[in-house]
Amino acid sequence: MSVRHVETPRTLSHFEAPADDLESRLDAAAVEHLAEIFQTPLTGAYNWDYSVQDNRIRKLYELGKELNWNATLDVPWDLTPDWHQRKPPTAEDIAQRLEQVRAQSPFNGFEPFERMSDAEKLEFGRHMQAWSLSQFLHGEQGAMLVASQLVSCAPTFNSKLYASSQTFDEARHVEAFNTYIQRKIGFMYPVSRSLKALLDKILTDPRWDLKFIGMQIIIEGLALAAFNVIKASTPDPVLRQLVHLVIRDEARHVTFGVNYLEEWVKQLTDEEREARAQFAYEACVVMRERLIATDVFRHFDWPVEEAYQVATGGEERQKFRNLIFTRVVPNLKRIGLLTPGIRPKFEELGILEFESLPDDADTSWDALSAPLYEEEGAENAA
Repeated sequence: MSVRHVETPRTLSHFEAPADDLESRLDAAAVEHLAEIFQTPLTGAYNWDYSVQDNRIRKLYELGKELNWNATLDVPWDLTPDWHQRKPPTAEDIAQRLEQVRAQSPFNGFEPFERMSDAEKLEFGRHMQAWSLSQFLHGEQGAMLVASQLVSCAPTFNSKLYASSQTFDEARHVEAFNTYIQRKIGFMYPVSRSLKALLDKILTDPRWDLKFIGMQIIIEGLALAAFNVIKASTPDPVLRQLVHLVIRDEARHVTFGVNYLEEWVKQLTDEEREARAQFAYEACVVMRERLIATDVFRHFDWPVEEAYQVATGGEERQKFRNLIFTRVVPNLKRIGLLTPGIRPKFEELGILEFESLPDDADTSWDALSAPLYEEEGAENAA
């Protein structure tokens, strides 16, 4: 085994069909690992006060222990065939999939999309799903790294305990999405530049509370909204159960961030608070860009700038892009980061209208504590 340090890869990763025996896959190429180095001026903090001072954070930690799940056993992987085992689709399958691709695509009427054959449109839809799930996978790795940093630098005992449990949650999410992509799709897209830029900022910034804001409030809040959309819309029972389990974890993570930061932000100076508010705004701008699959456009040799304008234009598309901020904006308001100086910028983004929606500080404990398997077909995942 060897580890090679590289810049962020920009190419598709294709996965071979698994061999029957492990030895046949252990050639030199198969055991080379690629890694990227980043530098961080992280300052850690011991905490010698082991008393339980915040029952809300402690309760979230207890729920994390109770509701652990196993990605190998609790996701019903065999409900659908793996990508290399799929049979050629029937005419009815093709018609249904094309209808779904068209229903979800902003490119209806866009000339490069319309001149595609039916088979090419189906492949385009497959690549769009691969790109989206790949970004979730990369985001979960970033969340795992940030959570591990918070174990060291978070100042209170309970926050360290919770961050340690979240680190394991995020590792499980990385495992689950990686398994789904390799088994059910067969190829993976690289991390988008916008998501990578935000992860780099969060991971390398020395301020522990900025890590909380960037990960627990922005990235996790957006992921929670996106996962709920997938759960409601995907026809794949494997993916539906996977995101159902992930949603349960993410809801606790966001609640933890809001509860912990609400009191902390009150202690900051006006200048410090404004700096955090500006960062939150910039993170939201970056994450809006994350939604645009420019790597897919390049793969199909589309004019990237024209495709980008189509993907971001139109009232309906703008409305859809904004809806994923329905969890983020109320939480920013709750913790005190919709400052008078930053509010006009959020209004210009078109997402300030969500500020009066319910935040996650008072998320129902009954909902967070509910059994993992409640939906139809969940018995298949047990």
